[in-house]
Amino acid sequence: MAISFRYSIFLAALIVITTHSFGQGFLKVQGKQIVNEKGQPVIWRSMGLGGWLLQEGYMFRVSNLGTQHRIKESITGLVGEEKTKQFYDAWLTQHTTKADFDSMAAWGFNSVRLPLHYNLFTLPVEQEPTAGQQTWLTKGFAITDSVLSWCRSNKMYLILDMHATPGGQGNDLNISDRNAGKPSLWESDANRQKLIALWKQLAKRYVNEPYIGGYDIINEPNWGFEDSTDKRGTAEKKNVPLKQLLIDMTNAIREVDTKHIIIIEGNGFGNNYNGVLPPWDNNLVLSFHKYGNFNTQPAIQKFLDLRDKFNIPLWLGESGENSNTWFTECIRLVEENGIGWAWWPLKKMGISNPLEIKIPEGYEQILNYWRGNGPRPDSATAWKVLQQLLNNVKVQNNIVHRDVVDAMFRQVQTNKTLPFKQHLIAAGTTVIPAVEFDLGKQGQAYYDKDTASYQYTPGVHTQGNRGHSYRNDGVDINSSESEPGIFSIEDGEWLQYTIQVKKAGSYQIGFNTTVESEGAQLSLLANEKTVVDKLTLPVADSKQNNKTTWVKNVYLPAGVTRLKLIANKGGFNLQSISFIKDK
Repeated sequence: MAISFRYSIFLAALIVITTHSFGQGFLKVQGKQIVNEKGQPVIWRSMGLGGWLLQEGYMFRVSNLGTQHRIKESITGLVGEEKTKQFYDAWLTQHTTKADFDSMAAWGFNSVRLPLHYNLFTLPVEQEPTAGQQTWLTKGFAITDSVLSWCRSNKMYLILDMHATPGGQGNDLNISDRNAGKPSLWESDANRQKLIALWKQLAKRYVNEPYIGGYDIINEPNWGFEDSTDKRGTAEKKNVPLKQLLIDMTNAIREVDTKHIIIIEGNGFGNNYNGVLPPWDNNLVLSFHKYGNFNTQPAIQKFLDLRDKFNIPLWLGESGENSNTWFTECIRLVEENGIGWAWWPLKKMGISNPLEIKIPEGYEQILNYWRGNGPRPDSATAWKVLQQLLNNVKVQNNIVHRDVVDAMFRQVQTNKTLPFKQHLIAAGTTVIPAVEFDLGKQGQAYYDKDTASYQYTPGVHTQGNRGHSYRNDGVDINSSESEPGIFSIEDGEWLQYTIQVKKAGSYQIGFNTTVESEGAQLSLLANEKTVVDKLTLPVADSKQNNKTTWVKNVYLPAGVTRLKLIANKGGFNLQSISFIKDK
């Protein structure tokens, strides 16, 4: 269900966050901390703007294409080069705007990590008119100038992240838009020299900008320097070429800018620092990335050890793509250890981000063609779908996931719950959709046996919301746009709903369910007092139709009441709960 953009204002009231250290000039490293010019510690709470200046296929359900250049080629195959250029020009101006930054600031983000594609700033090596020289393009610099102004107006720091380097920095092609048929960053000195020159150009341009928080000089290297079969670079022991390039980029930046923090990332997607340290500059921050593992102290201990050994600040430079429970646990873990963070991404097609891009009508036809599962749509039809996509990426047309933002900020600090929506029980019939259970942590607003994905943890195969729709909590929600419901409820799982009862008295309460296994039972508590005890639910008929089971003479007190629906015996789906005041 689409939630209005006006909720960005509402969400600002939900967040309790310290921001006194922002807007206090240039940031710098002081021992193991990032501090402002007043010496106050700064914790970056950042959002990464993936999918804007650099598209990754999974964000738009085209994982089979993967890289931006293949997506662009596929669009060209449908609508031609001229319209493809129009599409990408509009993409850059409409996908992310000042309104996105205003919303992020209202929600509690105090910084933004901007993933850059080098080709917005300079030509690829093979297109340079004179070999060894650098042609500078205005588009990338102009976009960055605009982003900086949006950050400045919201007192947010901007972190420049070189996400796509000349030639590409690894074997994961998608994250850097790498063309595997051309020399990589590591296989071409010309590519490396272009990257070094680009960082010097950026640093020269922004040397006097206090709202530039730092330079994240190369995102997620993943390359086996000693062993070419080590595709992810996780087994690398020395990282000699990586360290040399990091030093070369640092030296080039320091020729024109001694003010700004430089952020380094190890091999193996930012996490393999073998041979990279000790630091070579007194204003470095060590970044690590964290996805799909447990949120325990041992999971980050090796980075804490590096911080202590080399007296260098840490930053969780990229994380996300999981459930709300995982988000809250991860952010709490790193903040308790004095570490800031950057989430990924702000928006895409899917529920695990603050903003969701709605799928245009007819988009599936294009996807089926690209997958080889359907006919080629005609040019006019494809262009119409692409125009709708451009409209859908605008923040005012995005779905705002209040639950995601709440999990990232408020739930990190408190166990209190909030109503997902206001539910007034008054005259007539009131129906509460099952999916509108309270906002809050696992174990506080709901309890589900499968609350997160540990996709990089061997032997753990949980998912969180297995329906991948509506909300990003652990509760399984189906993908019906007209009437989403909760499915596959298991023994012992429960949901909390906060209601406002206008008049105390006796009510009929109806539970709209589909029962999948005989013997399914539920109970209902009102303010921790049992009002419906072990109600046996009828098994669905052969057509699997929903049935509403009514219970009469249920007393509800006036005012705010917290209902807790418990599955004594699971095996049923829940669509809604209805209330009728007895006469």
